[in-house]
Amino acid sequence: MSTVVIVGTQWGDEGKGKITDYLAREADFVVRYQGGSNAGHTVVVDGDEYRLHLIPSGILYEDKTCVIGNGVVVEPGVLCAELDYLHGKKRRIGSLRISDCAHLVMPYHRCLDEIAEESRGADKIGTTGRGIGPAYMDKAARVGLRVGDLLDPEGFRRQLQRNLERVNPLLQKMYNRPGFDPDELAAEYLGYAEQLRPYIADTSLVIDEAIRQGKNVLFEGAQGTLLDNDHGTYPFVTSSHPVAGGACIGAGVGPTKIDKVIGVAKAYTSRVGDGPFPTELFDDVGAWIREQGQEYGTTTGRPRRCGWLDAVILRYAARLSGLSGLAVTRLDTLSGLPTLKICTGYLYKGERLTEFPHRLEVLRECQPVYEEMPGWQEDISHLNSYEALPETAKRYLQRIVELVGVPIALISIGRERAQTIGLEDAF
Repeated sequence: MSTVVIVGTQWGDEGKGKITDYLAREADFVVRYQGGSNAGHTVVVDGDEYRLHLIPSGILYEDKTCVIGNGVVVEPGVLCAELDYLHGKKRRIGSLRISDCAHLVMPYHRCLDEIAEESRGADKIGTTGRGIGPAYMDKAARVGLRVGDLLDPEGFRRQLQRNLERVNPLLQKMYNRPGFDPDELAAEYLGYAEQLRPYIADTSLVIDEAIRQGKNVLFEGAQGTLLDNDHGTYPFVTSSHPVAGGACIGAGVGPTKIDKVIGVAKAYTSRVGDGPFPTELFDDVGAWIREQGQEYGTTTGRPRRCGWLDAVILRYAARLSGLSGLAVTRLDTLSGLPTLKICTGYLYKGERLTEFPHRLEVLRECQPVYEEMPGWQEDISHLNSYEALPETAKRYLQRIVELVGVPIALISIGRERAQTIGLEDAF
């Protein structure tokens, strides 16, 4: 038996979906522990592309139990559409389980998200507008509706009515927006309940029983370390905890039950949304990396900001999540560049920084200190072993290990599941 947590080590979009899918072949359970439909995972299997937002990537295997944990905020319409999408692709989803404690994203959350982002003007955070932040706000304020509430129609209607008595005056009087009709919303959401009812469960208990039975359990995070609500580039962060510790809270398991933590990192760095990004490239190289890596958001389609690999960030992520291994993705994207750069530290007002600063005022003024390395011209996307990689690619990977202090467990050299080189067993 083994339990493994997968975390993003940058600003998200590191390729966690593919790594989860790859490792899920050895897992019995795959558990999503935070985030919402603002996260998008793209997985390619035998040339067929799957775009998932709420359901764990392990759903693409017939014999896995996939769990949406209590730490996820669920928009039922999106989830039902995703279930229909997988049905249409002839995928079996009967083994899906959804936590009855997961909070619901409501239409008024989307509206409030849009209003909040508009009000920030030039200081906008760059949210996806999916209502994720306001849903987590209601959760913390103890006025949220949960998945389990859908099974109690009268109780759901009462709490919805109370929420709209608070939200509608705010929308109408302060923002000149139309309010929401409680009967219409109740009818819509209780309709979703009929489709979701077979999957709703006490997932903390389900996961605990699996661990006690000696099953392999894989915990899948969304977003990345630098978007963590406490430890990221606040306020340009998400509303949950993508770090490994978030798996315990978001899945309902104790920390002593976690065996390994695999951090997923691109061979370069990318970011969607606003906020400081020390190694961002504004030149032709940055544009080239974006096109070669198809760096456009799965959820929004927005072009991602691209830059050189930042070892300062990776060391920070390794410390926060206690990484036991790294999965380096998109290594193939760098093929063809004559010279590569790795940021080994920052220069701030003449001072060399080797640790990640929390204050944005400092981070905004940090200049990256680069170490240059030769690149490689060969196409590596067809290779099937570490030994077959060009020597310059192996030196690049080894330098990452030296700078971060964490061994590499996996290397991704393409979008397909098969384009993965495993260096050690995950479980």
